Amino acid sequence: MTTNENKFQAIISHAKEYGFVFQSSEIYDGLSAVYDYGPYGSELKKNIRDHWWKSMTQMHENIVGIDAAIFMHPLTWKASGHVDNFSDPMIDNRDSNKRYRVDHLIEGYAATLTESQSEEILGRMDRLLAAEDFSGLKLLIEEHKIKCGVSNTCNWTDVRQFNLMFSTQVGSIAEESDTIYLRPETAQGIFVNFLNVQKTARQKIPFGIAQTGKAFRNEIVARQFIFRMREFEQMEMQFFVRPGTQMEWYDYWKKARLEWHLSFGISRDKYRYHDHVKLAHYADAALDIEYEFPFGFKEVEGIHSRTDFDLKNHQLLSGKKQQYFDNELNQNYIPYVVETSIGLDRMFLLILSESYEEETLTKEDGSTDSRVVMHIPAKIAPVKLAILPLTKKDGLPDIAREIMDGCKSHFRCFYEEKDTIGKRYRRQDAVGTPFCITIDYQTKEDQTVTIRHRDSMLQERIHIDNIKSIVLDAIS
Repeated sequence: MTTNENKFQAIISHAKEYGFVFQSSEIYDGLSAVYDYGPYGSELKKNIRDHWWKSMTQMHENIVGIDAAIFMHPLTWKASGHVDNFSDPMIDNRDSNKRYRVDHLIEGYAATLTESQSEEILGRMDRLLAAEDFSGLKLLIEEHKIKCGVSNTCNWTDVRQFNLMFSTQVGSIAEESDTIYLRPETAQGIFVNFLNVQKTARQKIPFGIAQTGKAFRNEIVARQFIFRMREFEQMEMQFFVRPGTQMEWYDYWKKARLEWHLSFGISRDKYRYHDHVKLAHYADAALDIEYEFPFGFKEVEGIHSRTDFDLKNHQLLSGKKQQYFDNELNQNYIPYVVETSIGLDRMFLLILSESYEEETLTKEDGSTDSRVVMHIPAKIAPVKLAILPLTKKDGLPDIAREIMDGCKSHFRCFYEEKDTIGKRYRRQDAVGTPFCITIDYQTKEDQTVTIRHRDSMLQERIHIDNIKSIVLDAIS
């Protein structure tokens, strides 16, 4: 494996070992492309979600939030175009009966080529996908003799579309039940509530509606750990604007959302914009914000100018007007929409990928040691402060518990007495805790503790009264 592949596999192993991510239903050999978040993973995920929510709603006077239901009326998905258009080109291998998404199959092959060869084949694939030239896509696969990973043969079916929505039934008796869908995106819950929110929140255009929540897609080939899953979480904001101003707001949110990513201290070189070659049926402009994962640049967030497609179609199919009266223009119109849509699970993986480091340390005597450290930004770290009494006796745990009680209502703390202080430091490094404090015998004399900084491993004495303010300053 390459160095990057090794790193990615190390991250996956680390995520399980330290309680970030587990395979769903693991005791039954797991469920493909479905994952559970453990003690530290659930905290990190919540912190990312809360940080996004605050940056959208609390920091913008003209953005409010909702929490729409997962189940929606089936006509919602007819109006949105998902029933007719939410499909991906698929191809089956006749020998293994394994089904592949065409773009994934070709991308996997391209990853084995040189950079120039990869760019050539991926560029051709993008053009064929944009033209919906399915015979051309099959020809591309056959020309390059792209093989199935299971059968190792090139015996392919024709390329065809496959709808990605999960369907289920609502009703107490199966024979009398109606078919509904698990939502493939959270955006439609915003659109059908547009007027409810606008009137009750007393918002004037331009304004936005934000939502976080689960979405479901029947991905045929889900891969790369939690990057592509069948059950995932989105953080979306739909920004409603006057028709004709959408490109101005599209450019604004394109820049604003990248700045949000960079606020975590990540290098600008790790990000790039990717303009869509083929636009979705609802869009007049679209791009992805891509991050360089260990497996290459991949989409983390999408910015889309959705025009008035959604509201107009919901008005048409429901028979209910979805218009806004603009007092300044003295006219009614259906607003245009600019969308920002980020995958929470992908952002979680981004933070893991960016934070994970295996360090080799040189001691004063010239010998070496090593540690695995997660450089998770303090403001979203699962645990902010670890409180570690040096021993289990002589009143040191009592002092440590007093500190714990004074801090735990302000930020997440962790208390531990077991093992040497060095081993406890290493465990906190591995879960990304930015600060550890050690309570020792000197604490009883002068009310000072040793605070250790995760990234630099610097240790210094501070007064107990300063602990809370130091941590709050770092995470605010």
